[in-house]
Amino acid sequence: MSQLPQSRFFPPADQADPDGLLALGGRLTPQWLLDAYQHGIFPWPHGDLDDPMLWWSPDPRAIFEFDRFHVPRRLWQTCRSSRFELTCDRDFAGVIRGCATAGDRSRGTWLTARMIRAYIRLHELGYAHSVEAWTDGHLAGGTYGVAIGGLFAAESMFYRDSDASKVALVALMTHLRSRNYRLIDIQQLTPHTARFGAIEIPRSEYLSRLSVAVEQAVTFG
Repeated sequence: MSQLPQSRFFPPADQADPDGLLALGGRLTPQWLLDAYQHGIFPWPHGDLDDPMLWWSPDPRAIFEFDRFHVPRRLWQTCRSSRFELTCDRDFAGVIRGCATAGDRSRGTWLTARMIRAYIRLHELGYAHSVEAWTDGHLAGGTYGVAIGGLFAAESMFYRDSDASKVALVALMTHLRSRNYRLIDIQQLTPHTARFGAIEIPRSEYLSRLSVAVEQAVTFG
C-alpha cells in the first residue's frame, strides 16, 4: 500500500477513471506541479488545448529499471564515439522547445506555450533537468524531466540528428544510476521505450515505490 500523504490539490490517484484521467482544471504553478508528481499525477492537455488542464494517473504505469535498461550494440558504439557532445542543463529551454517543435510536432504538440513556461520555471527552481546532445555547436537532440528526491519523471525527448535523442537518453540513465535515483517514471509504455527495456507495473505498486523514492536524499547534481 502507498504511504503517500494526502495531496493539497488532487483526489487520490486511484480515483482516476479507466483511461487514467483524474482531474480537470487547476493551475500550472510549481506548487501544483510538484504536488502532482509527488502523488503519481502529471498534466497532459488534450492536443493544443490546455484550458482546462487535464491531470492523469494511468494504470498500469510505465517505468525504466536500471537492470533492465537495454542499449543496442550499434547505439552503444555511437554513445562511445565522439559524434555527440553531451551536457546537462546547458539549454533546458532549447530541449523542451525542441520536444514541442521537432519534426511534425508543432502541428499537434501537447507541449503548449503554457506548459513550456511552467517547466522552464521548474527548471529555474532546480526541479526540472535536461540532457543535451550537440553536434558542431548546434542542439541535435535531448531529453528532460522532473526530479524530486529519488524520483525522476522523464517527460519527453527529441532529435534533429539521427540517434541524438537515444544517446541523450542513455546518458540520462547513466547519470541517474550514478546519482542513486530509485524510480524512473516514463508514464506510458510505447514501442520506442519498450525497445529500451521499459516495463509496466500496476499503479498501486508505482505509488508504493514513489512514496519511498521521493523521500530519498538524492540530487541531480
